[in-house]
This record gives sequence, C-alpha cells and structure tokens, in this order.
Amino acid sequence: MAGKELQGRFRLGIPLDASGIKDFKPDRGVKVVAFDAKGRSYEDVVRLDAKGKGTANLAFEENPGSLRVVVGPDDASAEQMQGLQTISVDVAGRLWQGKSELTVSAITISAYYWFWWLRWCRHFRITGRVLCANGLPVPGAQVCAYDVDAWWWWWNKQQIGCATTDANGAFQIDFTWCCGWWPRWWWERRTWLLEPTLADRITRYLREEARLVKIPHPGPQPDPEVFRTLLGESSATAIRSRNLLTSPVQSSIQSRALAGSSPNIDPSSLERLRTQLAARLPGSAEFERLRLWPWWPWTPWWDCDPDIIFKVTQECHGQNQVIVDESIWNTRWDIPTNLDVTLTANDRACCVVHGSTCLDGGECGFISDVCEDNIEDIGGNPGVHELAPQVGYLNPGVASIGGDRPYSGTLPIRGCVGHDVDYYEFLVSTTGFGGPWNALSSAAAGGFTRTYWDSALHKWIDVPFPFVPISDGVSSHNVIESLPHYETNHGPKLWDAFTENILMEFITQNVLADGTYYLRLRGWTRPGYAGNLSNSEDLLVCGSNDFTGVVVTIDNHLVTLGPADLNGHRCGPGTVHQCTSEPDTEILSVKILHSNATTTDVGACGNVTINDTDILQIDFAAYDPDVHPHLAYYSLALNYDVNLTTDLLDPSLSGWSLTPSPIPPPWSAAAAQVGPDYGAALGQGASSPHWAGGAMRLTVRAKSDAKGRGAFPETCCYQLQLYAHKRTIGSCDHSFWNQWNVTDYSFTIQVV
Repeated sequence: MAGKELQGRFRLGIPLDASGIKDFKPDRGVKVVAFDAKGRSYEDVVRLDAKGKGTANLAFEENPGSLRVVVGPDDASAEQMQGLQTISVDVAGRLWQGKSELTVSAITISAYYWFWWLRWCRHFRITGRVLCANGLPVPGAQVCAYDVDAWWWWWNKQQIGCATTDANGAFQIDFTWCCGWWPRWWWERRTWLLEPTLADRITRYLREEARLVKIPHPGPQPDPEVFRTLLGESSATAIRSRNLLTSPVQSSIQSRALAGSSPNIDPSSLERLRTQLAARLPGSAEFERLRLWPWWPWTPWWDCDPDIIFKVTQECHGQNQVIVDESIWNTRWDIPTNLDVTLTANDRACCVVHGSTCLDGGECGFISDVCEDNIEDIGGNPGVHELAPQVGYLNPGVASIGGDRPYSGTLPIRGCVGHDVDYYEFLVSTTGFGGPWNALSSAAAGGFTRTYWDSALHKWIDVPFPFVPISDGVSSHNVIESLPHYETNHGPKLWDAFTENILMEFITQNVLADGTYYLRLRGWTRPGYAGNLSNSEDLLVCGSNDFTGVVVTIDNHLVTLGPADLNGHRCGPGTVHQCTSEPDTEILSVKILHSNATTTDVGACGNVTINDTDILQIDFAAYDPDVHPHLAYYSLALNYDVNLTTDLLDPSLSGWSLTPSPIPPPWSAAAAQVGPDYGAALGQGASSPHWAGGAMRLTVRAKSDAKGRGAFPETCCYQLQLYAHKRTIGSCDHSFWNQWNVTDYSFTIQVV
C-alpha cells in the first residue's frame, strides 16, 4: 500500500507539476491513489516543493496490471477519491512488460483544481450540549449528526459523525466534509426514503392548482412515474439513464462502487426536468425556504456546506430511548465550520442533578408533588383553599372535565427530607391533618429505585431504596433510607433528576378503599447500617411550623375477567366492552317514532325504513355507581360508510333533545343531570366534585335534511357507539382512558 517506506517488487513513480499556478504556495499536500482491476487501492501523500514539483511513489508486491490513478486533496479518503470530480489518468498494464519500476508522464495540476482542493474537503467541528427541558444535563447519550437532502417528497440522511455526552451533557463531533462529486456517484451512495410530512405538504399544495388534474401518489422510492403524471411521457423518461456510468473517469471504478439500490435515475439530467416542472407547478415560498427541488435549484454533489440534523439516544432506566429525533423541518442549512448547538431532550431522557436538590435543613422535610402534580394544585393542601368536598382532588372547583380529578393505582410522592433524617416512615389518617395517625400499611408503602451517573464507569447505576422493617427497641417500623443518609455513607452522587426526589410509591389498587387519605412524614435517627431507630419526630416543613404532609383522594375501580361484568354485560375477549362497572354503559332502547304515533323498534342487527317525518329515540346509560361518582363525560356517535360519523350529542341537529330516561336499567338510576360532560352537569345542579351520569333519552330527527341536520343521511349500515369516561388519574396517566367503557350497537337503516 502507500507509504514513504516502499516495500514491494514493483514500483510506480507519478510526477506532479503545479508550476503553472500563479503565486503557487505549497501550503497543503496532494493525495495520489491508484486503483487496480480488483478494486484495491494504493496511496501516497506528496508535499510539493516551492516550484510546485513532487513525485508520488507507490509499491506493489505483484505486477499491478492496469491502474486508474486519481489525484486530489490530501484530506480525502481513498473511497472518497473514487467519487470526486478530480484529475485522473489511466496506466495501461502493457507498460509493465519487462519492468519492475515505472514512471509515468507528469500529471499537471491546474489552478482550477488547486483552488477547489482547498474547499472540496474541509474540517468541521460541532460542539454542544444535550439538556432536559428544565435545563439539567443529559449524560451518556449518543449524539449522531446527519447531513440531509430532499428531492421532491423523498429524502436521505447521511451520518457524518457521533459522540457521547459527558456528565455535563457536552459533546464534540469532528468530521471532514467533501464536495465536488460525480453526480451519479453521489446519488448511488444514498438511500432514498419517502418523507411522509413532505409528501403530505406537497400533495396538499398540488391539489390547490387547478391545472393539475391528476396528483401522483407518493411511493417509497424515487420513481420517474411521479413526473409522468404531471408532465407526460417524454419528460418523465428524460431522467431514466440508459448508461449508469456518465463520465469516463467513472468507467473503470464506478461499476464496482455503485450499490445500485436506487432506481435507474441519472441525476445530471435533473436540471432539465426541474426547469419543466418549475414552469408547470405553482410557486412556494415555503418549499424555497426548505431548498426543495424543483422549487430550488438542486446540485447537492456540489454542496460544500453540510445541512445538519441530529438524533440522540440514551440508555435510561434500562431501555434505549430516542430522546431527540429531528426531522427535515429542523435542518440547519449550510453550517459553518464551527457549529455550537443546544439540543433539548424529550421526557424519556435521564438528566442529572449536580448536587442534591434535597433540603439542607436538619430534622425537617417537604412534600412537593403527587404524580408530578404540585400539591398546591390538589385541594386541601397548603396554598389551596380547602373546600371540604374537594379535598384531595386535582384542580379543585374547576368546572370542566379536567376539574376535581381523583387518583388511582400507584402514585409517586415526591419531596425530600433534611440532612439530619436518616430514615423516615409514612403515617396515615382518614379523618384529617389533625389525626389520629397510624403507620401506613406496608402493602401501600412502595419502595423505588434511584439512578445515578457514574462518570468513571460512564454508565447509569441503579440503587434500590426499599421500605424495610427496623426496630426502635420496642416495636418494628416500616421505614426507608433517606437520600442524605445514603450520601453520608456512600458519598455524593450525580442523581437522575426524575428519581432523585421520590419519597415513596403510594400503592392504592387492591390495597386501600376509595376515599381521602392524609399522609404525614415521621423521621428517625440511625447512623450507619446497624442498631435500632431512635429520636422519632414528626417532621415539620423546613422553615415552617406546619407538619410535612399531603392529602389525596383515591378512586380505584374493579376489573373482572369476564365473560360478563357485574351488571351482566358481555365483556372481555371477543367484545369491545370493558369488564368493569366503573363506569358502565348500555344501549337500552332504539326506536323510530312515526308521525301517526306508532313506533318501530330498531333491534341490534335490525333493518328499518325511515322517512322525512320520523324521529329517532335512543335510551342509553352511562353511569358511575360509586358512592362518590366521578364521571367525566360520555359520547354518542353514529358511524357509517367509510370513516364517516355523526355526533348525536350535537344540539344543532334538528329536533335534538337530551333528557333523563324513563326506563333506567336495574343497575343505574335515571340521570339527575344529563351532561354530557362534568362541566355541563355542574351547571345542571351536580354537586362538586361528584357526578354519576345515569340513564338518558336522546331524540333527534331521523332522516337528515338538506343541511345534514339529522341522524341518518343515507341508506347504510350504522354503528351506534357509546363511550363513558371517568375523571380518575390512573397511576399518573392524566388521559381519560384509565377508567372507561364502551357499548356498540349495529343496525341497518333504509332512507326513503
């Protein structure tokens, strides 16, 4: 291979001559690479003298035969030299006959190439930090930078370098970027994929152009057929290349190098096609800003400044998570040779706290959050006006489906204790902050795992913090080690911010009855890890005379195995109905009321004909049977045709009314307030924080009128779909899919 210490029986000298360059300065080296017929490369780097002269020397163990010699910038790799539009010569194999040493004619280096070689391959450096949204650093994350290119609605990403963040979330990526490629070589080195958001925007934009009768359908790979639809046969076939090797320089090396994964498209012909498309398509300032072809002239093989996006992954809590995933819309166009960035990670990242955020006070504590909801937003806690019915509810007194929300499942209680607290336990009361207080059941007091970043090992370390029984010399107490005590005995750590301030996992499902629970912290002293607990003290809030505590209201629900729920409804596998009665749903009756005072029952799987004067009447139940019910809302829709639906709770429908049903089922009462949501129910007389729902009757015009203000717009099969949701926050999931149920009811309507 290459090198100044030549080893091999066959040697080749390649003189270089840059003497014709005005004011020549030998301020950089020249790389010479020879490729043999088997694709092997041999290279040397030459430093020209002040007159612009020098010789590359290559050695071969065996007769190399025919060679392709390429001359270019010294910082390009042998692989890159195959694709650069640079100087090249052929060395015929016959020249070696009877010779072991050969010197070819001098290769002249013109001012044009000398100028471009300074620019073709340049060194870039990207520095930056990865931070969580709260500004804390993200260590141990792999940051990868990609150059991106987009052509029509396809794009490709080329990875140009990766680095791992340190304990401060900092990283540095150094890379060499080259340009001046042969178009075909550049194209075939890239994997093109459909970019759905580009396809959506382009398609929507094209539909606005009246001249374009037919809009092409996006496909996964670049295909000239797209443009045949827009311009016709002759223009589309213009970019189909009958000769893959579009340059003599490529002919001897590119047949081995091209991957051939993309369709047979000659990129050098794209400018002619772009001109035709630009005349046909409407202009777009948005696509020009995105530098999107054909709205923007596109020769990426001459793009000497990379266009960068980032993807960041991190192993967090035992799983490899994608914490930053930028799209083409985040591209940094034409970056400078030194770029500094700050990347904000999503909520799946682990970030570290430099120095514990726990309180520095002595025998004191603080509780800040339940499920990351600040206790000041939960009724009955400090800072919240204590209305007795709303104690323990998130957003107390808010008249909407997001108001008066109880909790269920497992709830992390967050906060911290002072440095003089070695262990702590939780006390519980069901009557108020005045007590009486009892030790919280060991089944309800869940331990957890904290994680810290080890800069020496460059990895996350898990530390379990379980509740354990320890005696005070008289009786046993269910306690957990405090963070200050752990650091006293193991040294300070770079804790994961998400786990650093957890005090307990409050386990309620199948452990505690529904109701309101008051919790208080009690601290203990126990230096080291031997001996009894001592010096028990109910902890005050640091800097206050108030005790450290929190109140939360629990509303769990029972889910059975089926095949029927507690009210006899079929549920579980093979059905859409949930095996719970908290809440429960049922379609009680569906009737068509005729103008002559007769009625027609619409049974499940029935087939009924309606006319202009008919009225649809539906009796249904959406009900929470709890003593303290927490229904959030229900919905009632008619689904039909392909992806079409009618919202039956839209009061603008002709003849619409919603009233309590006179035929409630045995398991439900007639609705005292019909809703259909908690905010509306409060306005109808429901008493915060409770609303049960119940049995309702809906009436509406059966056949849609000319304005579509009816239930049935056409003859079709219809699915009546009833959903009911509670307000409960289940294991910190704030969506309304924790406690819910659904009933479907299908039939056919013929409209005359």
